[in-house]
Amino acid sequence: MLTKRIIPCLDIKNGRTVKGVNFVELRDAGDPVELAERYAVEGADELVFLDISATEEERKTLANLVRKVAERVNIPFTVGGGISSAADVSMLLKNGADKISINSSAVKNPQLIDDLVAKFGSQCIVVAIDAKQIDGAWKVHLVGGKVPTDIDLFKWAKEVEKRGAGEILFTSMNHDGTKNGFANKALAELSEAVNIPIIASGGAGNAEHFLDTFVDGKADAALAASVFHFKEIEIWELKAYLANNHIPVRQKVQAKY
Repeated sequence: MLTKRIIPCLDIKNGRTVKGVNFVELRDAGDPVELAERYAVEGADELVFLDISATEEERKTLANLVRKVAERVNIPFTVGGGISSAADVSMLLKNGADKISINSSAVKNPQLIDDLVAKFGSQCIVVAIDAKQIDGAWKVHLVGGKVPTDIDLFKWAKEVEKRGAGEILFTSMNHDGTKNGFANKALAELSEAVNIPIIASGGAGNAEHFLDTFVDGKADAALAASVFHFKEIEIWELKAYLANNHIPVRQKVQAKY
């Protein structure tokens, strides 16, 4: 059985790690390079770096900061934010990213997924989907959740898979930052709809929430931010808890950071 992955997320704005609730009310969470190094030491399986204002500000992802993070970690590193071309991907891979995440650009130009997969391979391409449940229907949102669309979450996920993406990073805007648990019903439906790995994002507040999203949500990986940034949950303790509850996780003996 494949191990379940624990993935800290660094949401970057103005060169700093930030975290909000429901995509707003951002607060500073520390230096991204220092946080990345800590997570690699503490046993995180992967790391996600999202330049959350790049698309809105119509600029490219912060390549220099990506390189600094990559120099300090030895785990797979996914980078997203403002990526809209093969040239953008090449630049980020050269600066140390292992995978890239596209979101708004993929919705606006779905052919981009096909093109990037053809050039870099499915294993390199993650499609992030920010969605909000409105009147019972999950609708895709763009530009860091600021622009709503009429696109159905599950239909878009199926198209993303058909076009060759290697993974889907699904963030529930309703659950983001609330610490009330992941959107497990939607996650389970997503898992049934597609055959590529689903990364759950939005809502982690305690270790039980991670257990629930792996069991009830059928997620392949769970991503979280503030609970790790502010040490409300220690990664090594979380993995021990999951292992004790029969969830397969990669564990390594590691000193506390």
